[in-house]
Amino acid sequence: MKARLWRPLALGAACFAGLTAMGPGNGPAAPADMKIFAGLEKGQWELRPRGMDRGAAIRKLCLGDPAQLFQMRGGDAGCERFVVTDTPERASITYQCRGNGAGRTDLRMETPRLVQISAQGVVDGAPFSETLEARRTGPCR
Repeated sequence: MKARLWRPLALGAACFAGLTAMGPGNGPAAPADMKIFAGLEKGQWELRPRGMDRGAAIRKLCLGDPAQLFQMRGGDAGCERFVVTDTPERASITYQCRGNGAGRTDLRMETPRLVQISAQGVVDGAPFSETLEARRTGPCR
């Protein structure tokens, strides 16, 4: 039931921003084709919590598809995404996952090896909010 309540909110936000749904994994541009990812380096990345989350564990990610940075919670099954902002330095995306929540992620690329991430939403009925620094550390292991 909670998932049904989030869908109108996500769609309303997308309509307010002038966007329309184009199916699962797509908004005005497919996330992997967004401008911010053109210069982003693939490889092993560390995601370090910032601010109040500093005590949380450091996550490692082998970045093949840069769109992995947009949705780190709630899985990817049956999710619809809406691109809100798409520039070479900044990107924002909202997503709605059937039966598993919704969220918004904002990325700011400082260099091709350093990205600031801010994400918030609801997964399995529980809210989350996190701020991360993603840094490339080398090739995937």
